[in-house]
Amino acid sequence: MNVLTFDVEDWYCNCVWTDMDWEKYEYRLQPWMDKILEELEKRQVTATFFCLGWVADHHPELIRKIHSMGHHIGCHSYQHGLLKGLSRDSFVEETKRAKHLLEDAIGVEVDAYRAPAWSVGRENVWVLEELARMGFKYDSSIFPSTHSFGGFPDFGKDEPVLCRVGDHSIREFPVSVRSLFSKRFVFSGGGYFRFFPFPLVKRWISQKNYNLCYFHTQDFDAEQPVVRELPLERRFKTYYGISGAFAKFCRFLDECGPFVDVRTAAGRCDWNMNVVDLN
Repeated sequence: MNVLTFDVEDWYCNCVWTDMDWEKYEYRLQPWMDKILEELEKRQVTATFFCLGWVADHHPELIRKIHSMGHHIGCHSYQHGLLKGLSRDSFVEETKRAKHLLEDAIGVEVDAYRAPAWSVGRENVWVLEELARMGFKYDSSIFPSTHSFGGFPDFGKDEPVLCRVGDHSIREFPVSVRSLFSKRFVFSGGGYFRFFPFPLVKRWISQKNYNLCYFHTQDFDAEQPVVRELPLERRFKTYYGISGAFAKFCRFLDECGPFVDVRTAAGRCDWNMNVVDLN
């Protein structure tokens, strides 16, 4: 089962770049989102699009277009701030704001969530409890390895699981990982997808029963402005391999499917058989 997801954010929506006055920057999200939607439509593929509340606030027509083409809309916070160090009250307030903006744009309930930069870990696992309280059924925030912005290396599983936190539970779709020399690494999205050669990605996808795949428009946009403020390592991850990435993505759609969205994938899982108690 290959689950296809996208994070709907523009090139300047970077949580390590602290300038949050986004309206002054060039808007490049729409053209690339149109290209992605066109390729998905050609192949009759539906995906889950985790959208920023800020995008729904400033460009609601884009959220409506994604929804109108049959895709599943999820929430990706309001303005892509890291959850590390955020209080419960601040998280709930910000998430409710984003959720309501997305629901106002499309007219249906938003039931899936992804944290910015996979910033849910052992120390703030309460996020999952609060998501369930707010009515979210699905989450895709767990990075079961080390990550620049946190990760959850002791989570263990990289397959769909029912997470129990407090008195609540939520269906979790963690990122897929591979193990090599006792190191767990990601390969099915973002800069990792651009870094590894396509034949290797294809082979790894075929060897796993579950793959969570994720992409952003900035993974493909070779003409986007370069954020010089990014640390050298982060700059490499952000811009490496962009020039041929969209063609590689189209080949990925053709050769590594079939793909489904989160909601469809959830209907194929036996949640009683795979439970993780995080209390």
